[in-house]
Amino acid sequence: MRRPGVDLVRHPAGASELVLLAHGGEEHSYADPHLWRPALLRMWPFARAARSVAPQAAIGLLRYRFRGWNEDGDAAADLRTVLDELPPVISRVLLIGHSMGGRAVVAAGDHPRVAGVLGLAPWLPPDEPLVMLRPPVTFVHGTDETITSPAGTAAYAQRLRAAGVDVTTYSLAGEGHAMLRRAKDRDRLVTEFVEGKPAGGGDEHWPAVRDQAARDRAVRGQVVSAVGDILSARLQLLVKERFRAE
Repeated sequence: MRRPGVDLVRHPAGASELVLLAHGGEEHSYADPHLWRPALLRMWPFARAARSVAPQAAIGLLRYRFRGWNEDGDAAADLRTVLDELPPVISRVLLIGHSMGGRAVVAAGDHPRVAGVLGLAPWLPPDEPLVMLRPPVTFVHGTDETITSPAGTAAYAQRLRAAGVDVTTYSLAGEGHAMLRRAKDRDRLVTEFVEGKPAGGGDEHWPAVRDQAARDRAVRGQVVSAVGDILSARLQLLVKERFRAE
């Protein structure tokens, strides 16, 4: 049986901090989440942004056993297993999750090693159990989201706040589920989270950037640019080491 683990794209000697990225998936699937699936490739630009501001930290991509969340919350269970079995030297983990990965990092975000959670277009259903996360906690959605629910995320954020957890949410005008259109803003949110820069603790809306409408009309150009960005990041960040839970 496959085991969950981490593909490390950087692992400085003696690193005590890990930035761990959790990719998206499907609601139900026991298929193999191989390395070149779009959902996993999508995470490479996030990893590159994190690496740019955390030279002493290890950077890794979570590898699930399956593509799907499934009935038992397999992605969250895999993340908890990895957090439990990381080498003892890793004492502080920052979690960044996209889509299903956003749900996983929230579900496992109360683990003792976790020092912050960033959910990008997270999938947070109405009945999602409340997890007492440690700040910083940040959720990001685009206004053109069609896969997950910004309203569901806002409701979860309100539940956290009611329980005393400081949460910041961002709404990016014109951004979609894949977080490909506003690359500079996406990278800024990732780097500020990794750097530990204080967030506002409220609900922020970032309006469309100048010439956004013109760029939105150039759909083909956007796709080419986004694919190029992902491939560039993938080639820049080669897997240096693999950790697999026992």
